[in-house]
Amino acid sequence: MSTMHRTAGGLLAALTAAVLVAGCSTDTEGSAVPAPIPASEAPESFAQVIASSNVDAERYVYPVAEGESDHDQNWVDLFMPKGDHPDGSVPLVVLIHGGSWQSQIGADTFVTFARRLAERGLAVYNLEYRRLGSGGGYPQTFADVAAALDFAPQIGKANPAIDMKNAVVVGHSAGGQLAMWAGTRHKLDDDEVGAKPKYRPTSVVSLAGPLDMRTAVKLGDDRIVRALGGTPEEVPERYTSVDPIQNIDPSMPTIAMVGAKDRVVPPVVSRNYVDAATKAGGTANFVLLPDTNHVTIVDPAAPAFTRVLETISRAAHNAHHA
Repeated sequence: MSTMHRTAGGLLAALTAAVLVAGCSTDTEGSAVPAPIPASEAPESFAQVIASSNVDAERYVYPVAEGESDHDQNWVDLFMPKGDHPDGSVPLVVLIHGGSWQSQIGADTFVTFARRLAERGLAVYNLEYRRLGSGGGYPQTFADVAAALDFAPQIGKANPAIDMKNAVVVGHSAGGQLAMWAGTRHKLDDDEVGAKPKYRPTSVVSLAGPLDMRTAVKLGDDRIVRALGGTPEEVPERYTSVDPIQNIDPSMPTIAMVGAKDRVVPPVVSRNYVDAATKAGGTANFVLLPDTNHVTIVDPAAPAFTRVLETISRAAHNAHHA
């Protein structure tokens, strides 16, 4: 899969809080409107995206719930179709990358994915978060994803062409779990991580996500155990809080896509979620992709990727016109 090199460690470290405060303007209601990182500090790959496609790209640093943002990790990339667009006319997709909640894989792997969606007339909000090995894990990873989602309305103020009333949140692998969790945070108790969301997506697409985490652990997925800091028996309250199958919202339309040859997150894990959501009265669809595994489902060079793009694009445009 085509990937962008990880941003150099010092690229964003030179930025100060002025990017978030002094670098912001104020709208008519007095709320801060964020400014993107200056072009001179932006990832070099953005210039390549802008030069080689009909897409614009910008990076923003989002504030975290506690402490200071890590400018190497607490950021979102916004990809937009070029040109002038009427206010509220561009559907929004939120992308959450996977990688077993670990730091070896980052949001930069989704640059091509985001660009291809933006070329279909979509605004794409590709978010990064702290992971195991770089300050994340439970609860930090979840707090970061919540903070990035709650920052979306500020991005909307800075980019009024985006339809902020509707959003499809899409996640791959661990990101699929995070996407489902992000879509149901309003169900959390007030003292749980990510509770009381400021922004809620209207539908979710999971790409090979572990949507039934307890079953996945029984099948041998020790990545989940490391991410949550224990087994379902050792930390049951954490699974209760973040396991998608334990937090179904029937009013949230969902699509669970998975490769028939996936041996990392077996199809049964997605199938279980869809069956449970359907039984609860929700609109949930299971899509099994032939000749596709855990990696090729998001590989732009793989045959199934076009269907993935079409599914996301259709979901976003349908939400926009609903």
